[in-house]
Amino acid sequence: MVRAKLWFRCAAMHDPVTPMVAEPARVGWEAKKRRVDLTIERSFNGEELVKRMKGWVTTDPNEVIEVVRKYGRLKVLDDRELVIETEKEEDVDNLNRELAEVFKGEVDAELIKKSR
Repeated sequence: MVRAKLWFRCAAMHDPVTPMVAEPARVGWEAKKRRVDLTIERSFNGEELVKRMKGWVTTDPNEVIEVVRKYGRLKVLDDRELVIETEKEEDVDNLNRELAEVFKGEVDAELIKKSR
């Protein structure tokens, strides 16, 4: 298993940015006839997190997801950090080539080296 970080370009500052979960989503209910004191917390999955970037980055997140799916999958590690998981390093190289071709340098993947 190989992991890579997905970098977008910020629409405002054009710096490389990657989404992260700062706090899990908190969902509750409103009942029509009584009070419901129940909430749940859940982190986003990888694709949900990327979709939330719409308008904040220079590319369409849905198009990025379609390209990434060809080579691996988006995953949120430790309910916080977005990564792309692929089978082999070659998949990250091929993904980067297609990202460069399709998005002209606005999105790229950076291989995460395993620390020993």
